[in-house]
Amino acid sequence: MSFTVRALTSTILAATTLPAVADVNVYSYRQPELIAPLTDAFTEKTGIAVNVAFLKQGLTERLVAEADRSPADVILTVDISRLADAKDAGVTQAYTSKVIEENVPANLRDSEDHWSALTTRARIVYASKDRVAEGEVTTYEDLADPKWKGRICTRSGTHIYMLALTSAYIKNHGEAEAQKWLEGVKANLARKPQGNDRAQVKAIWSGECDISIGNTYYMGKMLEDDEQKEWADSVRIVFPTFENGGTHVNISGVAMTKATKNKEEAAQFIDYLASPEAQKLYADMNYEYPIAPGVEATELVKSWGSFEVDSLGLTDISENRKAALRITETVDYDG
Repeated sequence: MSFTVRALTSTILAATTLPAVADVNVYSYRQPELIAPLTDAFTEKTGIAVNVAFLKQGLTERLVAEADRSPADVILTVDISRLADAKDAGVTQAYTSKVIEENVPANLRDSEDHWSALTTRARIVYASKDRVAEGEVTTYEDLADPKWKGRICTRSGTHIYMLALTSAYIKNHGEAEAQKWLEGVKANLARKPQGNDRAQVKAIWSGECDISIGNTYYMGKMLEDDEQKEWADSVRIVFPTFENGGTHVNISGVAMTKATKNKEEAAQFIDYLASPEAQKLYADMNYEYPIAPGVEATELVKSWGSFEVDSLGLTDISENRKAALRITETVDYDG
């Protein structure tokens, strides 16, 4: 069977044009051309074609609206919040296997087997090479210290990446302390929260702030861009930890839809994605960290430094999403 990736459009409405009958239909937050090496390799191994629909937003809402009529067999997404939202909405189903259990640590899987991580990315600090000394920032808690007043840039506090970090803070210290922390970080902001993670690094390069919070893989993305390489060269990566804990990570992940009509093929695809071979390929494409035992990151990613992953289970973090949003709105973080 020949390989097929039907790269639909970036709009949600276009996703409805997935073929009625396909070997594996995927709803993805990542564009088909970015995951084509994965789907291509899977098809070469199995003869099973993969059809990918890119949904920039509204993936869970789409599945809810389609219900049992949904053509999607698998969802590929990033961030624990999106995976947890899909599970909570009732559009996924439990699936596990020996491949998953051998290659994905328990703290990076749903406790009821509705989703599994494929790779991780650390939520780190980008620090100005010129204005921030080595060792000047060491913990997430330290970001609320008044010494950083007027020196921090972040994206919106309600963005899923920020909410996941706040959720982890709640799990480590409780809601009351998390609110104090977020108030402290807000007091230290150099400007109103805005833009994406790369925009924060650009702000450091331009002198608007000295440190920002971002995901590790953006460093790789910036270095491959002629304009953004200068931004990347102006900062170093710092791996903060929680006090008595490790560095916060988030994930790219996969889940089987409740509506799948091709469960056997979907299971084969998910198992392939969790395999060391696919994890390595996926991580290398996106400057992320593979999680299967013995599989290493690229030399570039390793050059950013090593860190100890926080031991919190992602299920535990996801349970605090609503509290994190409430705290963020209470302190008017984006105001």
